Amino acid sequence: MRKLKNSELDRLNVDEFKQANKTPIIIVLDNIRSLNNIGSVFRTSDAFLIEKIYLCGITAKPPHKDIHKTALGSTETVAWEYVENTIELIEKLKAEGVKICAIEQAENAIMLNDFKVEKNTTYALVFGNEVKGVAQDVVSKSDVVIEIPQYGTKHSLNISVSCGVVVWDVFSKLSY
Repeated sequence: MRKLKNSELDRLNVDEFKQANKTPIIIVLDNIRSLNNIGSVFRTSDAFLIEKIYLCGITAKPPHKDIHKTALGSTETVAWEYVENTIELIEKLKAEGVKICAIEQAENAIMLNDFKVEKNTTYALVFGNEVKGVAQDVVSKSDVVIEIPQYGTKHSLNISVSCGVVVWDVFSKLSY
């Protein structure tokens, strides 16, 4: 085996990406403080043709050199918008028929491996602050809470890792 060169990967260019049919997943970043985490979420979103990213509360916005460092240009491909109030955004998305999924550890949470997707449904995956998680008022307004099963001693994963795990899982389930 040999590693493929970038030129052999048959990736979309920026215009093709913007015209491509998107995966019915929206990402909501609820008060994310790390610029590197924000950039990583953009990069994951580009990889899976995510519909849009909403940056809420204290979450920083592009352009910023520390976001750019991990996003590697994906802030130019993935649609994004800043919305100060996460609750107002959640209410707007719900009114549009989007299913709101907080990624959090909570009572009655559904484990990610048990989460079933519905066809013809757009999902908003809400990821929270690195220390406090998804705000309780946002959890309370969510249609479902999804928990990533963990078996070690730590209580959580880094938000960019959580995003990659959840997006891959939901993307895979939507692709069938």
